[in-house]
Amino acid sequence: MKKSKQKNVVQSGAALNQTDSIPAAELDPVELPENAFRELGANESYRPMMHPERDYQEVTPYSVGMGLLLAVIFSAAAAYLGLKVGQVFEAAIPIAIIAVGLSGALKLKNPMGQNVIIQSIGACSGVIVAGAIFTLPALYILQATYPEITVNFLEVFLSSLFGGVLGILFFIPFRKYFVKDMHGKYPFPEATATTQVLASGQAAGSNGQAKTLVIASLIGGLYDFIVETFGWWAGTVSTYATQWGQALAAKTKLVFSCNVSAAVLGLGYIIGIKYAFIICAGSFFVWWVLIPVMGSYGAPNICVMSPDMIFSNYARMIGIGGIAMAGVLGIIKSWPIITQAVGLARREFKGQGEGAKVQRWQMDISMKHIVFFIAIALIAVFFFFYIGVIHNFVQALVAWIVVVIIAFLFTTVAANAIAIVGTNPVSGMTLMTLIVASAILVGIGLNGTSGIVASMVIGGVVCTALSMAGGFVTDLKIGYWLGTTPKRQEQWKFLGTLVSAATVGGVMLVLNQVYGFTGPNALVAPQANAMAKVIEPLMMGGETPWILYMAGVVLALILNWLGVPPLAFCLGMFIPLQLNTPLLVGGAIAYFVERSTKDKELAAARRDRGTLISSGLIAGGALFGVFAALTRFFGFEYVAGIDTTTLQIGGCIAYALLIIYLVWDSCNAKKK
Repeated sequence: MKKSKQKNVVQSGAALNQTDSIPAAELDPVELPENAFRELGANESYRPMMHPERDYQEVTPYSVGMGLLLAVIFSAAAAYLGLKVGQVFEAAIPIAIIAVGLSGALKLKNPMGQNVIIQSIGACSGVIVAGAIFTLPALYILQATYPEITVNFLEVFLSSLFGGVLGILFFIPFRKYFVKDMHGKYPFPEATATTQVLASGQAAGSNGQAKTLVIASLIGGLYDFIVETFGWWAGTVSTYATQWGQALAAKTKLVFSCNVSAAVLGLGYIIGIKYAFIICAGSFFVWWVLIPVMGSYGAPNICVMSPDMIFSNYARMIGIGGIAMAGVLGIIKSWPIITQAVGLARREFKGQGEGAKVQRWQMDISMKHIVFFIAIALIAVFFFFYIGVIHNFVQALVAWIVVVIIAFLFTTVAANAIAIVGTNPVSGMTLMTLIVASAILVGIGLNGTSGIVASMVIGGVVCTALSMAGGFVTDLKIGYWLGTTPKRQEQWKFLGTLVSAATVGGVMLVLNQVYGFTGPNALVAPQANAMAKVIEPLMMGGETPWILYMAGVVLALILNWLGVPPLAFCLGMFIPLQLNTPLLVGGAIAYFVERSTKDKELAAARRDRGTLISSGLIAGGALFGVFAALTRFFGFEYVAGIDTTTLQIGGCIAYALLIIYLVWDSCNAKKK
């Protein structure tokens, strides 16, 4: 074999003879294969960028150290921004951009494998933060009313750590199904964008992909940064911002709103018209049917509410019930997959595992080890509940059973949601977990403030587990597309979880001391406030909207019967309208671009270029979102002094220009 074929590749002796005859161009492709994002034909297989029969540098002191450093930095930034405005930015994309930039600056040879490890470890930050800040600040919020409630670092740290570990362990048996068997069937928006970023490092200097991605990232990043930091135009355009819109909302409760950020537009393009339409159908049903009906014919106290208040207090609860039922339906449909994973574990314990050699890029942690680690983790969780939280054996055991069942069964639901829309409905599923767990705990005599603490810690564990499962499917899908070793991603994900959990615990305590979660100028923490609002009447005595939850359950069953994906529809009901409408805009652009020519090859090229540009918009928006968070963290506040009407008009114009850019640049693609 010529030395040129060996360049930038660390070979394994076992694979050497199998790859002697493979051309160098095939060994080291500079872009993703043509069939990376579509379903495979009957006799077609997928071959990633990194050759399956060769070993590459992945886990190194550089990749592990940089991944941990970024996990700490992004955990702190995400926790602050999430508690400040209620939005946790996805860390995978900006971390991938940083990894590619550093590997280029350091002139590392064959850095793709190391960059994936950096991304996988660092991305623990976003998922751990979401699990923690959506639930545990509720304890601080309720502490203002019930001073006997106590919160300490160990509770926050251990609930985040155990939840993250369970999420990793519970998902690994389902990796093959989601990332390999369902290839091309799910859009995987965030994984697509991150993969494009990492692949661009390989393509740099070889074609125009890297340049296109960088330009789109700069446009999307600067666009979103200007809105978030300087407010030169409105970040959300809404009829409620006009006088006639306010009059319409007051009389009929009808509102239209659309977030005009670059990142969400790119997300809609990658999701595509099918799922974007279903999500928006759920949103339109809530905002243009349920809310007007409730506001016009509901109880007097509802009729005087604004559409936003009706959504938060009533209509959204139907979406929560729908998400819960969609989760149950998802569990039923996924039951063959669940039993297959359990069966594999049983066969391996009996020494009856498959004897065929597993390719490097399909190698997971041994199922024997997974089952052993799950047992250790579950024992640790039980003792955490018994010794650290509840102090009653029977009640701790019941709480432990609830966590195990819900976290395991909802793992596939969380992964499915990320695969479809790139958004994990953990707050909705956690609310249902709190409701179910609280009802059970009250039934066995655990209520009052001790019940509140127990329920919120349980919610923190489950929320983090589901958040991790959803985030981990993104990491493993990225590795599948590029060809890294999943076993190495799985092994080092635990260390990233440990570091991120410790960081989040410390940051949350500091933020509570500096800003607080109640009173003037306090951190908003909207999800935690919603959790507190749900848990207080359950544990302290009060009304729970069971009818609304059951309405969502019935709706999900009807949707499933009609053949409409209930999870996507109910996600639309749960997520605010302004974040759903841009998905439909992006999906419509994708539909137009792919059908802008009758030439199939040119249409595919335009579609792929649009995906690359959209990935850049998401990446830039996410990365510059970090910068915006840091400017807020250091106290920079800029007031533009522009009236609302001008801001709204400016938002519409800026959004129109962004849409024109996406369509125009996508249609500039040339056939390969």
